[in-house]
Amino acid sequence: MTNPFKKFRIESLFFRSFFVLIVAVLACIVWTSYHISSNALVKTTSHYQQQLLDELNNEISTRLTMIEQISLSTTRDNELIRLLRNILDEFDRHRQADNVQNTMANLTYSIPLIQGIDLYMERPFRKEENSYIQFWDLKDLPAQGWDQYLAKNDYAWTAEHEIPSFQGNVPVLSFGRKILFNDTLLGVLVIHVKAKEIRTLLSGRSTDSNRIMSDSNGQEFLKIGETLEQLELSQWVNRTTEQSGYAHIRGNSQMGDSLLVYSRLANSNWTLVELTSWDQITASSFHLAEVIGLIGAAAVLLMLMLTLYLSRQFTKPIHKLVSAMSSYSIGGKNVELPGDYENEFGYLFAGYRKQNERIEELYLSLQRRYEQQRKAEIEALQANINPHFLYNMLDQLNWMAIEAGHDELSRILELMGRMFRIGLSNGDSFITIEKELEHIECYLEIQQLRWGSGLTYSIDVPADMRELYIPKLTLQPFVENSIVHGFNARLTGNVHIRMNRMENLLQIIIDDDGIGLQQGAENKKKRHTGGYGIRNVKERIAGYFRDIYGVELSEREEGGTRVEITLPLLTEPPVNEP
Repeated sequence: MTNPFKKFRIESLFFRSFFVLIVAVLACIVWTSYHISSNALVKTTSHYQQQLLDELNNEISTRLTMIEQISLSTTRDNELIRLLRNILDEFDRHRQADNVQNTMANLTYSIPLIQGIDLYMERPFRKEENSYIQFWDLKDLPAQGWDQYLAKNDYAWTAEHEIPSFQGNVPVLSFGRKILFNDTLLGVLVIHVKAKEIRTLLSGRSTDSNRIMSDSNGQEFLKIGETLEQLELSQWVNRTTEQSGYAHIRGNSQMGDSLLVYSRLANSNWTLVELTSWDQITASSFHLAEVIGLIGAAAVLLMLMLTLYLSRQFTKPIHKLVSAMSSYSIGGKNVELPGDYENEFGYLFAGYRKQNERIEELYLSLQRRYEQQRKAEIEALQANINPHFLYNMLDQLNWMAIEAGHDELSRILELMGRMFRIGLSNGDSFITIEKELEHIECYLEIQQLRWGSGLTYSIDVPADMRELYIPKLTLQPFVENSIVHGFNARLTGNVHIRMNRMENLLQIIIDDDGIGLQQGAENKKKRHTGGYGIRNVKERIAGYFRDIYGVELSEREEGGTRVEITLPLLTEPPVNEP
C-alpha cells in the first residue's frame, strides 16, 4: 500500500491530517470520559480487595519468610557443615548424621507448616521410604528438577507439586537452599511446605474467590477458583514496581470482562491476584459521552475551516525551499530564498544558507583529507614492516651466536626476541597476565645475566588470575626503574611482584629493596631511563579507565620503593580497545 505522505500534495495532507487529528482527539475525549466514569465505580471495590489481599500477602509472606530463615539457620549449622565436608571417620559421620536428622525431625514436629525436609549430599545415608527426613545423592538434583531453580541463585521456591508420605502423595511448595563452605557447594537443603495450609491462607474468608499466588518473576505457585493462564496473566500484572494495583480485563475467553486486583508489598516477594466479574461492578456513562461528542462535532467544523487557511500559509514557504533545494549545485548558480521572514521559516532559510556554506567547506576539506589519508596509509604500511624486520634480525643474530658458541649472548637474543614478540602482540593493547609475566621474566633473566647472583626476584600470582587481562607492558617500566635507579651503585638487589584480587579490583604490588624514592629521584636527574615508561603507563591507565584506577609510589619502611597499581578485573579485553 502506497504511503499517502509520499503521494499527495502537502496542502491536501495538511488539511486531512488536521481533520484526522481533531476527530481522533474528540474520540479520545469521549472514550476518556467514559473510561474515567467507569474507573470511579471500580475504585471502591478495588480498594477493598487490595486491602484484603495485602493482609493475606503479609500473612503468607510471614509464614514463608519463616521457612527461609529456618533454612538459612539450618544450612549454617556447624554440625551439618562438618557432616557434609566429609572430614569425619565413618563412626563419627553416622553419629553426626543422626544428630542432624533429629534436628530436622524436631523442625517438622514443632512447625506444622513443614511437611518434610530433604538433604542432598555426597555419600548419602540410607533413607526410609516416605520418611519426613530424606537423604539424597547430590547427583540427583537434575533428576529432581532443582538444577534449573538453583542454576543462578543460592536459594529458590518451586511451584506446587506432590511428594510421597505416609498418608500418600501430598501437595507441597518446596524451598531449596545451597549449602556453601568457602564458595564450595557441599549440598542442598530442601524444606517442603504443606500446600494445603498456604491455600487456606490464600482463600481467607472467601471460599468462592478466584485467586492466584505467584513469585516476583511471575511463576505461578498456587491458585484457587477460576483464574487466567500464567502467560495471559503476566500482561496485566505490573511487576516493575512494589505496589498493589488493578486492571480491567476485557473480552477474556474464560471469564469475560473482569476486574483484576493484585497485591505487591515492599517486604514481600509474592504477588497475590484476585479476579471478579466486571458486570457486577461497572456501569455505563454513555449519556455523558453523547453530550461530549455533540459539542466536539461543532468544534471540528470550526477547526477545519481554520486548518484550511493555515495549511495554505504554511506550504507556501515550504514550496520555495523545496524549489531551492532541488536546483542546488556546488559552485553553481542557486535560487535565492526570501529574506523578509522573521519567524521559524526565516530561521529555516538562514539555516539552509549556512548549510550550503558548510557543504562547500566540507567538500574542500574532504579533498584535502583524501590526500592526507593516502599519505598516512603509505606511512602505515612502511611502519608495519619495521617491527617484523627487527624481530627477524634478532632471530638471525641468535642463530649466529649459537653457531659461534656465545651461549650467553644467544640466550639474551632469545629472551629479547620473546620480549619483542609479546610487545608486538599482533597490535593488541591488552594481553593476559600470563603473557605480561612472561615478558617481565625475560627482562629479569637478561638482567640476571648481567648482575649474576646479585639480582634476585620473586613473583607471587595465583593461577586463577593469570588468565585476566591488563594493559600491555604495565610491569616492565617499574621493574626497570627499580634495577636501573633503585639498585644503582649496588651489587645486590631483590624485586618482589605480587597480585591480589580486591572485590572488583586487581591490585599489583612491586617491592624492591633499593635506595628508595628520594635518592632515586636524584639519580633520575642524571639519567632519563625509565621516566618515560612510567609516565606512559600512568597515561594509558588514565586513558583506558576512570580516575579510581592508577599508580601510586611510596617509600617502604624497611627501605626501598613500593609501586601499587590498581586496575579493574578484566576477563576479556575491553570492547572499545584501540
